[in-house]
Amino acid sequence: MAHGKDIFTDCTLCYHSCGTRVTVENGKAVKIRGLEAHPLNKGRLCPKGANALDVIYSPDRLKQPLKRRNGGFDEITWDQALGEIAEKLTGLKEAYGPEIFGLFCGSIGVENLEMSTLVHLLRSGFGAPNFFSVESICYRMRIRTRQMTFGRYPTEEPDSKLYILWGHNPDQSDFPLKFSIKKNLKKGARLVVIDPKRIPLAERADMYLRIRPGTDGALALALMNVIIAEKIYDLDFIEKHTLGFDRLVAHVQKYTPEWAAEITWIPAEDIRKLARLYAGTRGASIFQGTCTQDQTANGTQNSRAFSVLQTITGNINVPGGWVTSPPPRFGHPGYSVAGDPLGSDQYPLFAEFWGRKAPYGVVTMVPESIPEKLKAFLVIGGNPLLSMPDSNAFKAAFEKLDLLVVHDLFMTETAQAAHYVLPACSHLEKWGVAYTYNVCHCMPFLMLRKKCIEPLGESWSEWRFISALAKRLGLTGRFPWASEKEFVAFMVNPSGLSFDVLLNEKPEGDFYAEKQYVIPEKLFRTPSGKIEIYSETLEKEGFDPLPAYLEPERGPVRGEKDFLQKYPLILSVGNRNIYYTHSQQRQVPALKKIFPEPLTEIGPETAQKFGIESGDLIVVETNTGRVKMKACVDESVAEGVVLVPHGWSGEANANLLTDVTCREPIMGYPDQKSLQCAIRRA
Repeated sequence: MAHGKDIFTDCTLCYHSCGTRVTVENGKAVKIRGLEAHPLNKGRLCPKGANALDVIYSPDRLKQPLKRRNGGFDEITWDQALGEIAEKLTGLKEAYGPEIFGLFCGSIGVENLEMSTLVHLLRSGFGAPNFFSVESICYRMRIRTRQMTFGRYPTEEPDSKLYILWGHNPDQSDFPLKFSIKKNLKKGARLVVIDPKRIPLAERADMYLRIRPGTDGALALALMNVIIAEKIYDLDFIEKHTLGFDRLVAHVQKYTPEWAAEITWIPAEDIRKLARLYAGTRGASIFQGTCTQDQTANGTQNSRAFSVLQTITGNINVPGGWVTSPPPRFGHPGYSVAGDPLGSDQYPLFAEFWGRKAPYGVVTMVPESIPEKLKAFLVIGGNPLLSMPDSNAFKAAFEKLDLLVVHDLFMTETAQAAHYVLPACSHLEKWGVAYTYNVCHCMPFLMLRKKCIEPLGESWSEWRFISALAKRLGLTGRFPWASEKEFVAFMVNPSGLSFDVLLNEKPEGDFYAEKQYVIPEKLFRTPSGKIEIYSETLEKEGFDPLPAYLEPERGPVRGEKDFLQKYPLILSVGNRNIYYTHSQQRQVPALKKIFPEPLTEIGPETAQKFGIESGDLIVVETNTGRVKMKACVDESVAEGVVLVPHGWSGEANANLLTDVTCREPIMGYPDQKSLQCAIRRA
């Protein structure tokens, strides 16, 4: 009888990249467990990771290249697919220029360094400036905003003395943090929850603040008002390391707790209490929910406000605060390209400041740019027709493309609209860099993503597909590596942990650097060398240089009377679920059994007002579209608020409700967290 072999690798089913122990027997992965030695998940796996083999061996996986023909798809060879795609791209480039080509990476493309690097190499070789990803509406805003304030990206640690969960629900989206919180609460840590829904962890919190969606910036400004008025800020830290505090003092005087109470639904005394608790704790940290404050009219300024709050309380580079984790050194082949990505003119700070260019285009501008500016699109590991705002607008635009190519494991909604659909490898079928994403974890840890099994069917890895396509396009010079392993070695070797060391000596991974809780000279890489509370960068572009508050464009204050009468409720789209990542894992039987369908959550008074009971099929409607799904009446949800999950298809697609043109003014993000809606029984 054959004995199984355990291989240490990581899971890429979400951004955590948790360590896993994969047992392989006779070339098949038969068991997957958490890797005990991994510092993030410590042997635990979430339901998605625990059921990863059902994703990899799903009967629904794509196994053969497909070409659209006569309203359906025919199986073709990789040779035919690559030849025809290259011929089409070359013709479009000759006719219109390279800028007509757009490339998109899905959620795993943010953490999958080799995927994103390969896509950028193809993009730069072709001469295309337009790269998009889910990060274009996710982490990119707060990364740019913290860079603007600190010159780099300090990150919240998993261990803190005061956790402020601001629109962040670890039970559903961050299970490693959940365990850290529960461990540290037993040691005396404090917990505050700010959320329109009373999440489970709120039961263990010192304070729970039920906030109106979209008003986070108002609360942050009121906290600054109290901290400054009562002089409970960290004066020593401010004098040594900041620029513009004197202007902030004058700026926040008008933002009183009473002013914020009317806007946020939070009592003024609770605002004062939180300000005192926060300012009185060395080792406090705001844990900003993924997209909950970004996808609003005030998104950039929300992130600015959180950065300033961490600064004036002295919670920068102290244990439990925001800490600058040493960034990894990876091989960088260089992929500069002439021309600016889409949206650079309209949203210049998203693209560049201080000479720091971001390769990202503003994804909300894609629909209006097809077919005049974009004629060909390559989607790798993503599903923008479901995951991006205003699915109807994206679908109508993609139908006008001359060429749409999708490389994925499954026949997604985007794949169904493609001209060519190409089967991709799962994370167990290829080599890669298993990196604990430092903008989330503050953990300088690295391991190899090891190839555990051979690709199923005709599945190709990103390396094999993109390097082969590049060869057909005459771009072989951009891909000098002879194999996938050689390419991954190029990526990881500069880190100080070489490919060979991580493969043979440290298969469980290792720390590539050590965090230091100090503030050395030149830590803050701003023009002034200090934390810029007052941002001249924002001022030069015509925006408030200090944290400010802007009401949601289509919210209960700025909305027109007739509009609000038609859509009287506040909609927040995109609440997460521990069993799925966006539109992924929907085909896993065990997960479908636990959570088989989407649920719209409303409070009991709201339900009674509209004659709705739990289990009723209801319609949720905005000015852009409508969805149908079952209602869940839950007393933990704030009255007047409607919570709709994302990632479901068909009539339950939440992005039928969102509007791609309703954008945050500085970075162009969509407003998905503070829209107006109506509900009724179906």
